[in-house]
Amino acid sequence: MGEMSQREAYGRALADYGAINTEVVALDADTSSSTLSNLFAQRFPDRFVNVGIAEPCMVDVAVGLALEGKIPFVNAFAALVALRAMEQIRTCVCYARTNVKIAASYAGVSDFKDGPTHHAITDIALMRALPEMTVVVPADAVECAKFVPIIAEYEGPVYFRLSRAATLPVHGADVQLTLGRGITLCEGKDVTLVATGGMVGRSLLAAEQLAKQGLSARVLEIHTIKPLDEALVCQAARETGAMVTAEEHTVIGGLGAAVAEALGANCPAPLERVGIADRFTRTALDPESLMDACGLSVEDIVAAAKRAVGRKG
Repeated sequence: MGEMSQREAYGRALADYGAINTEVVALDADTSSSTLSNLFAQRFPDRFVNVGIAEPCMVDVAVGLALEGKIPFVNAFAALVALRAMEQIRTCVCYARTNVKIAASYAGVSDFKDGPTHHAITDIALMRALPEMTVVVPADAVECAKFVPIIAEYEGPVYFRLSRAATLPVHGADVQLTLGRGITLCEGKDVTLVATGGMVGRSLLAAEQLAKQGLSARVLEIHTIKPLDEALVCQAARETGAMVTAEEHTVIGGLGAAVAEALGANCPAPLERVGIADRFTRTALDPESLMDACGLSVEDIVAAAKRAVGRKG
């Protein structure tokens, strides 16, 4: 795809911000050469802790550092930290509302070659169910880097979901980001595509295809899954009358569920969800082909948009 991967953008941005804010510390579970927290470690070895293959312990160490006034970034594979350290995240981070940032790398199916045990397809559902947790999913490398200081300066727990892969470029260097505020990437009147993470670029391509077929698609990026920008979602539902969500995550409990909850409570509209069906994934030669095999292709988004439009009153 010709763009820097999200993990590299994150690693560089964390190291750069560490030079600005000396309260930032980083922890890793013996995966720093993969998460690229090693870029921070190389510049600030006295502010980096390799806890070893012990994600629950790493979260607890981060909690202790946060209680001492530090801003800890916990670095690990999303599929591992979201499951192995869930009790510590729930009780010591969220319940205690400690200022811990969880940088969950290799999310979705971006760790394509390691199979279902390393594919994080339920983590958004798990994290958005936790009180006090903010859930952020960047669309591309630019947005990923821009969010590092924003997340660091926000007071409270954050789950920062990062892809191993390079995602389609979406933003320019001048993009303005606010936690909890979605972005309208293009206007449309017939259907709204609501996307997050690596599916944002694919949704823009789907909008282009739909335009060639006579359908005008609005594209919203929801980088903050929780708290969801319900006002933006409901405005789009009222103005276009049909909605599609697109996410590199199971269709259960993620962005699609969050949007469905908002629509059901405030502004009912036909909704189609593009995501991974209720099944385990498999391996592939690259993340893009695995996404396609999981039902996340541009063509899948186009088909869902047509179904949603067909269900309009």
